[in-house]
Amino acid sequence: MLNRLLLLLCCFLPLAHAGEEPLPPEQAFQASAQWIDDSHVEVRWAVAKGYYLYRERFRFAAETPGSTLGTAIFPAGEMKDDPNFGRVETYHRNVAIRLPATPAGALSLRLTAQGCADMGICYPPQTQTVAVQPAGGTPAAGDAAGGDETSRIARLLHGGFWLAMLTFFGFGLLLAFTPCVLPLVPILSGIIVNHGHAVTHARAFMLSLAYVLGMAVTYALAGVAAGLSGTLLSAALQNAWVLGGFALVFVALSLSMFGFYELQLPAALQSRLSDSANRRGGSSPALFIMGALSALIVGPCVAAPLAGALLYIAKTGNAALGGAALFAMALGMGAPLLAVGLFSRSLLPKTGPWMEAVKKFFGVVLLATALWLASPVLPAWLIMLGWAALLIVPSIYLHALDPLPPHAGGWHRLWKGIGVVLLIAGAALLLGALAGARDPLQPLGFLHGAGVSEAGGATRFERIKSVAELDARLKTAGRPVMLDFYADWCVSCKEMERNTFSDPQVKQRFAGMLLLQADVTANTDEDKALLQRFGLFGPPGIIFFDRQGKEAADPRVVGYLPPQEFLAVLGKAPR
Repeated sequence: MLNRLLLLLCCFLPLAHAGEEPLPPEQAFQASAQWIDDSHVEVRWAVAKGYYLYRERFRFAAETPGSTLGTAIFPAGEMKDDPNFGRVETYHRNVAIRLPATPAGALSLRLTAQGCADMGICYPPQTQTVAVQPAGGTPAAGDAAGGDETSRIARLLHGGFWLAMLTFFGFGLLLAFTPCVLPLVPILSGIIVNHGHAVTHARAFMLSLAYVLGMAVTYALAGVAAGLSGTLLSAALQNAWVLGGFALVFVALSLSMFGFYELQLPAALQSRLSDSANRRGGSSPALFIMGALSALIVGPCVAAPLAGALLYIAKTGNAALGGAALFAMALGMGAPLLAVGLFSRSLLPKTGPWMEAVKKFFGVVLLATALWLASPVLPAWLIMLGWAALLIVPSIYLHALDPLPPHAGGWHRLWKGIGVVLLIAGAALLLGALAGARDPLQPLGFLHGAGVSEAGGATRFERIKSVAELDARLKTAGRPVMLDFYADWCVSCKEMERNTFSDPQVKQRFAGMLLLQADVTANTDEDKALLQRFGLFGPPGIIFFDRQGKEAADPRVVGYLPPQEFLAVLGKAPR
């Protein structure tokens, strides 16, 4: 009866929007469903702007034999005063409904919903059948490994707003001590100290806060934009041109630390800004802008938490929660910077010759950061030579090769000892690079019989370049297949190759499987099509297929997994 009344009402609604074309119902109301744990399915409708759904018109039915559904749990909607029906509850934009379901696993749902457009068009009830996806694209039930890295992070956003904020703030604190973020400490400290005695503790904290807020706002905006556009910010940042550009920025900063030149504004503008800073105790807008730029530079450091947030945004359309999570993560990254800004003036000793040593130390740190940033796109031998140089040259300045004076003090002996250690480590890296080693963590592995070539113990994959090539290979495989997505700029991919795929137990489990690999380094249209087929943002990602070439929904891996966790995943792969 209500359905007929709604249709009749549409005929008499004023045609205020007669010039607009209404969307087809499948575009106005897009439904999807996925497992969120072993007993609940989350059904979502993405509602176009200017359209809404009626709460009382939702219907759910399981089409999979043996599956049962419980009573749906609805979120609070918006109350609408309808002149014919009184107050009715509606949903604009997006709605997520939790549906108890058993047993977990493959499930097909028949969904019914009805809605209208603000322009005065009402649709008849729309029924469609959807397949319930695994949680976050990972195994839904009984997953001993707990899912992959990014999907575990994405599922944290289902646990409530404040839990998500606290968790991502903790991620940010951990990321604050990565090689990308640490170089921001001397930069911010120098800015605060150079503002002069007019900067009080309170003003120093406010300047630091402006810097950190610049980072946080940039992460939130860029993350939401990347998620809504279906791209991954960390993947966009990790290519040869972007990484090379950021590395050059750090090289330029390091050379300034070594005294090759001074990075400063023109004298007239510098004098004007200095006068303004001394009068007001610093410039918060300038610090905010610098923080925003710093967020772009440290972007490649935050792959896992950022990917988890973007995975949630893309699958649910909840850009507000995803953006807030990224904002909290950036605040966590900036917490140590706030402490540095607040206490930099009181904790640092008076200026003196020691500051030149500190500048040179941070110059080395900045050079190391540049090498670390560019390492995904540099050849392995060049990386080893770079680390060797960064160890050997500072060791010379620490007098590693100079004899100790007869009455050398304790500090003198300590610094010489550190210099000797750096010299030995650098020499080992240099010798290993010249001998053909390519692992900086094992530069002398060839001395105890380990292969000097990275390829000697590497797992061998068969490369595929397109969806058509993949389909053709799956048809003729005749055995279980593992498809690995790889890119030269993907740090986690190289960790998987070095730590996980080379593990003897993992290689033993690979026996009898066809190992395929899609190299998406170039990010061509064919690469994007391969990623899109499996709902992946970027590498690393691993998909399994059975002997008939059918994709296995359980398991699937996105992100880095250490050998033991990956072995648990292989135990569930088709055989």
